[in-house]
Parts: sequence; C-alpha cells; structure tokens
Amino acid sequence: MKKTYKIDVDCAACADKMERAASATEGVKACTVNFMTLKMKVEFEDGADPQEVMTKVRQNCKKVEDDCEVFI
Repeated sequence: MKKTYKIDVDCAACADKMERAASATEGVKACTVNFMTLKMKVEFEDGADPQEVMTKVRQNCKKVEDDCEVFI
C-alpha cells in the first residue's frame, strides 16, 4: 500500500534527513520526500498498519529535525 502525506519542512537538507529517518522505520518498504511539493510518499510493508507506522515515522523524523511536521 502506498500513501502520500503533506509535510512541513524548511530546507532540502532537512527533507533528506526526514526521508532517511522514515525509510529506516519498521513497516516502511520505501519512502521519498519531495521538498518542492512538501509531500512524503510512503510505501508500507505487507500487513503493516499505516496509522501505527506513520506515528513511528513522525517520531523518527522529529528526532533528526525537531521543527518538521508530518500531517497524518
């Protein structure tokens, strides 16, 4: 399953940090962050609960960039 989420981030380097943090989250098969459109596309692993995984993604993103936001 793939979903797209709106994000708020200040710079392209921060968006890259978010992408790496989200990609490393358990339950995420693949993730891309587009700074220009302020969107995060997430592909979930089979059987993963998107809401639960995205809560973890948000926490991981906040660890690397505390002023970013992922709108779930």
